[in-house]
Amino acid sequence: MIWLKAFVSGFLATLIFHQGLFTLLHLAGAVPVEPFNFDAVPPFGIPSVVSLSLFGGLWGMLLWALLRQVRGFGFWALAIVVGAIAPTAVAMLVVFPLKGLEVTQTTWLGGLLLNAFWGLGVALFMTIMGTAKDKIN
Repeated sequence: MIWLKAFVSGFLATLIFHQGLFTLLHLAGAVPVEPFNFDAVPPFGIPSVVSLSLFGGLWGMLLWALLRQVRGFGFWALAIVVGAIAPTAVAMLVVFPLKGLEVTQTTWLGGLLLNAFWGLGVALFMTIMGTAKDKIN
C-alpha cells in the first residue's frame, strides 16, 4: 500500500505542484509553452499531461525509496534536491534529445525549478497520507 501512496503522491504532485508552477511561469511570460497539455502522445495516444503524471508517479515511488528512512529537515531537503536533479537530468540528457528538443541553460533551470517543487509536493503528499508523519521534525 505504501508504494501505491508513493505513486499517487508523485502523480498528484505533477498535476498540482509541477503543472501549477508551470502555469504561473507561463502566465508570467517566462515560458512560452502552455501547461496542462492535452495533446495525445505515442505510443498509447494518451494526453501529454496524463503521461507526464504517470511518469511523475513512477518517479514518486523512486523518490520514496530514497526518502523513507530520512527524518527531520533532511527529509524535506532530500525531497527537493533529488526531486530537482534526478528527473531533470533524465529529461535533459535522454528525453529531450530523443524528442529532438533543444537543451539549453533555460530548460535546465526551468526543469530544476519545476522538479524541485514537484519533489516538495511528493514529500507533502506522503506526509498528508500518514506515511511520513514522523518526518516533520
